[in-house]
Amino acid sequence: SEANFISVKGPELLSKWVGESERAIREVFRKARTAAPSIVFFDEFDSIAPRRGSGVGDSQVTERIISSLLTEIDGLEALHDVVVMAATNRPDLLDPALLRPGRFDRLILVPPPDEQARLEIFKIYTRRMPIAEDVDLAELARVTKGYVGADIEAVCKEAGILALREDVNAEKVYQRHFDEALQHIHPTITPEMMRWYEQMEKRFKQATPPIEHVI
Repeated sequence: SEANFISVKGPELLSKWVGESERAIREVFRKARTAAPSIVFFDEFDSIAPRRGSGVGDSQVTERIISSLLTEIDGLEALHDVVVMAATNRPDLLDPALLRPGRFDRLILVPPPDEQARLEIFKIYTRRMPIAEDVDLAELARVTKGYVGADIEAVCKEAGILALREDVNAEKVYQRHFDEALQHIHPTITPEMMRWYEQMEKRFKQATPPIEHVI
């Protein structure tokens, strides 16, 4: 797309000083407008935009931050060629005002990686590992249903550590090390969690009126 990508971790915007969080948000959008076309991506969005009155975080700070976000997104100064995106694993905590049409009005559930995606992730994290010939990445991908990228990274790191514990001069990581690592590293996403996210997706879609445009 050739757009400039501005990534922001939610907690990085929080400050104990009055007005600093709002100033940080204004600065993010100022940079986005200056660098347009651009994409602003907020990670861990629930940390800065929890439902008001929910008791999460400092209520006064939360009010000011959400007000600043709303002002920047649909205030008097339009966002030309700026796309705003956000990610959260707790959609139930988000303030409803942010999910109305014209704001964050496209809600997408991102499921855990499928088997082919897991295989590619294993390839990435073992690219610089001296893995032995008996390591079957396809089989590892098959048995790691529910594992996300961070889980697979942890499995690969644990396998490497196990190889070194077995022999400090180990030159290769074998299949047995990966098998043992899988006994210690369990999937982040359980079937119960996926059902919960799917229910949340249905709830949000039912509560959101038809959408005619994207920010």
